[in-house]
Amino acid sequence: MTQAPLHVETGGAGQGLLIMLHGLGATGAVWQRFVQTIEGRWPGRWLLVDLPGHGASAPATDGYDIGMVTAMLGSTLRRHTRAGEQPVILGHSYGGALGLALATGWYGVAPMQVYAVGIKCAWSESDLFRMAQLATQPAKQFADEAAAWDRYLKVSGLYGLVEPGSALLARGVAAQDTIWRLAMDPAANGCGRPPLAELLNASRCPLYLARGGQDTLVTLQQLSALHTSAHDLGAHGHNIMVEAPEALWNWLAARLRN
Repeated sequence: MTQAPLHVETGGAGQGLLIMLHGLGATGAVWQRFVQTIEGRWPGRWLLVDLPGHGASAPATDGYDIGMVTAMLGSTLRRHTRAGEQPVILGHSYGGALGLALATGWYGVAPMQVYAVGIKCAWSESDLFRMAQLATQPAKQFADEAAAWDRYLKVSGLYGLVEPGSALLARGVAAQDTIWRLAMDPAANGCGRPPLAELLNASRCPLYLARGGQDTLVTLQQLSALHTSAHDLGAHGHNIMVEAPEALWNWLAARLRN
């Protein structure tokens, strides 16, 4: 079955393309503060995307294995990449793992650089079992819209960081008649453990890894074991593009000049 193109939002003008990939459970809207931060600083175009089964993008027709998801992502990105263009990719958490997959060049996109922040590196058997269980459960339904948004804030890791009604939450909840649910396809939780070491070894472009210093999902030691570029971005948590977009931009911009 043919997969529909993914939902994207674009802006900026000129040469160069910055692609932003969100984490599991969120939508591309989570990058809005970062987009505002780079205005007048990033010299070219930018693109953010709702991953398959998230936000306004349709559920994956062939499952959520990282190879399948990256193939769908690559198909959409090629439509927005100019001939011969090498985009810069910035991925958060699961989106960072997808960025590493794109760095291999196997999916029709040839990045100039890939930046991955907050990738979860250590997966226990209980982690994998819990995610597999979530993937089999139907989407929870809510009769109250506010309750659905409260649930989305928690699932996306934005609870306490973003106020209800914020643009950063756009497309996180869907409605049918008077019933509300998270827009995310629960089956997306079945993405499994990403083969990070293998993807890093297969990369064809410079890679940069980082984390917020208070991120409970990944340690600097774990990242350093994967790649020598591992960097601590200061006293911030997992969703650093929301908490500290300036720190994230400064990290990226310093390496763009290299």
